[in-house]
Amino acid sequence: MNKFITKALGILLVFTIAYFGNRALQSYLGAQAKQDVGFEILSLEDGLKQAKKDNKLILANYSAIWCPSCRKLDKQVFADERVYSTIASNFIFVLVDHDSDEGKDFAKKFDIAGFPRVLLLNQGGEKLSELPLSFDPDQYKANLQNVLMAFPPS
Repeated sequence: MNKFITKALGILLVFTIAYFGNRALQSYLGAQAKQDVGFEILSLEDGLKQAKKDNKLILANYSAIWCPSCRKLDKQVFADERVYSTIASNFIFVLVDHDSDEGKDFAKKFDIAGFPRVLLLNQGGEKLSELPLSFDPDQYKANLQNVLMAFPPS
C-alpha cells in the first residue's frame, strides 16, 4: 500500500508542477502579447472617466492573461494596425482581467462565461452590444464599423 501512495503522490506532484508551470508560461506569453499591442491598459473605472472626458464609447476586453485564445485575439487582431487605429480613434479601450476582483464583478454583472469577450459600453458602463469573436482582422474591423454605425459618436 505504501508503494501505491508514494506513486500516487509522485504522479500528483508531476501534474501539479506541469499545471502551474504551464500557467506561468501562458501568463508570460499573454503579458508579452498585451505589451506588443500598444494600447494603454486602463481599468474599467479609469476607462469610464476617460470616456466621459473624450465623449467616446468603451470597448471592454474581458480576458485572462494566461488564456491562449485571448493572446491570439491580441496578436492577430488588436495588434493589426487597421484594427488598432480604428479602436484608438473611436473608442476607449479597457482591459478587464478575469482573475481580478474587477473581472469577477464584471463577469457577474454582464453574465459572462468564458473569454475573450469584448463588450461595447456607454459612458455610464451599461452594455450596448457585444462584438462577435473573430480572429480575422478584416472581419473584426468590419464589426467595429458596424458598431460605429449602430452607435454613432455624439
